[in-house]
Amino acid sequence: MEDAYIKVQNLKKYFSTKNGMLHAVDNVSFEIKKGETLGLVGESGCGKSTLGRCLIRLLDSTSGNILLQNKDGSGYTDITKLNGHELKELRKRVQIVFQDPYSCLNPRLSVWELIAEPLIVNNIYDNKPEMLKRIRQLMDTVGLASRLENNYPHELDGGRRQRIGIARSLALNPEFIVLDEPVSALDVCIQAQILNLLNDLQKEFHYTYVFISHNLSVVRHVSDRIAVMYLGQIVELSEYKDLFNNPLHPYTQALLSAIPIAKLNVKRERIILEGDVPSPIEPENNCRFNGRCHYAENICREKAPLLENFKPGHFAACHFAKKFLKS
Repeated sequence: MEDAYIKVQNLKKYFSTKNGMLHAVDNVSFEIKKGETLGLVGESGCGKSTLGRCLIRLLDSTSGNILLQNKDGSGYTDITKLNGHELKELRKRVQIVFQDPYSCLNPRLSVWELIAEPLIVNNIYDNKPEMLKRIRQLMDTVGLASRLENNYPHELDGGRRQRIGIARSLALNPEFIVLDEPVSALDVCIQAQILNLLNDLQKEFHYTYVFISHNLSVVRHVSDRIAVMYLGQIVELSEYKDLFNNPLHPYTQALLSAIPIAKLNVKRERIILEGDVPSPIEPENNCRFNGRCHYAENICREKAPLLENFKPGHFAACHFAKKFLKS
């Protein structure tokens, strides 16, 4: 991808356990364009949140490269090698919105103090009046009434708490934001408000998003492309329309079959996955989905499939992906 904003190359994140190395993210590669939203979906425990944290250096990767385009567009910087002052400067360019809007906020700080934290830490303003002006601007941007600036998190509902988290992430004018299940803890009507807010902000400020979720129906409405993860690896990557119209991996097909259809007398054949998810600790070098796949053959148990490009922009890691291609 010539105009890639982020290039992730052979990224790995392993955790040491008493039983061996846990392969949370295992040899993942992909690219994201400037201003694009990449949806990252999969079951709980597949490694998507770990991958998101590695992308912004909240976690140090075990190996691999994360190349971020320089501000002037002159080239790329491998952020896995940044330390000290360079890493602190990176924090101004990349941010995260966490899943639980309550646990990530200090209950002892008021709304304006919570939003002010990144501004204070980075010494953005020399005087309080200017900082307060910026805080009120951010509150207005995310739809928080100025009368709430002296309230505390426990006095607000989930939607307003999440808006605080979004305002904090925008305080330093970032370019890239990881959204780690930002609406999963919210009511459906509040989810729609937050999703619309994120879309509006992206249109206005040209942010680049990675939207992490286990809910494909949510990801469908916010993503330009979708990557499906299974047990630490990306098994399918495509534009969202092509993924929904022609899924090439059996795991993606099973996920799509579980999406409810809000129409009477319309049924979708549900694909039931049998068997247990294999252990991510020292996994075998084969297709990690073979024990739950209806199409698995000997080659699936003997050889790991590569993530291949089967049609323009549509990648899949399956030995039999070609049989699912629509003409």
